[in-house]
Amino acid sequence: MLNTLPIVVFSAAMVFAGVRDLATMTIPNWLTLGLALAFFAFAPLVAMPLAEVGVHSAVGFAALLVGMGFFGMGWIGGGDAKLVAAIVLWVGWTQALPYLVVASLLGGALTLIILGFRTLPLPGILVRQNWLLRLHDRSEGVPYGIALAVAALLVFPDTDFFRLAVALG
Repeated sequence: MLNTLPIVVFSAAMVFAGVRDLATMTIPNWLTLGLALAFFAFAPLVAMPLAEVGVHSAVGFAALLVGMGFFGMGWIGGGDAKLVAAIVLWVGWTQALPYLVVASLLGGALTLIILGFRTLPLPGILVRQNWLLRLHDRSEGVPYGIALAVAALLVFPDTDFFRLAVALG
């Protein structure tokens, strides 16, 4: 049971992040901080070697620095930058590039879908839904956290963290 707890926590955090970003266009700091802290709490539980924890930490920190640079240039939201860093902390060096590629492809597709959606009129019954109005608003950004979360769920089973957790069972 304990070996599945990290998998459940990570997966639930991804679902919550994606839904929250869709509904509010925000990813809360407590979620990304909690996800990062959960990694450090669960790494010993799955018997991840300390050196590997260090590599995961370094790649997560590098992702945070790059993400903050992208945020500073106005390319992504701050919540997205922090979420990517927390996710990369979990997926590690070996799956960071595959994760980023999948997230980019999904993010591009999501962006095209939302841009297309924004060209269509909203049916009268839907105009009372604030989250849909925000999603439909051309002046708003794209809730990229959806793509980030889905990509994480797709890549996570291929990570060393996941394999270590499953091996304990």
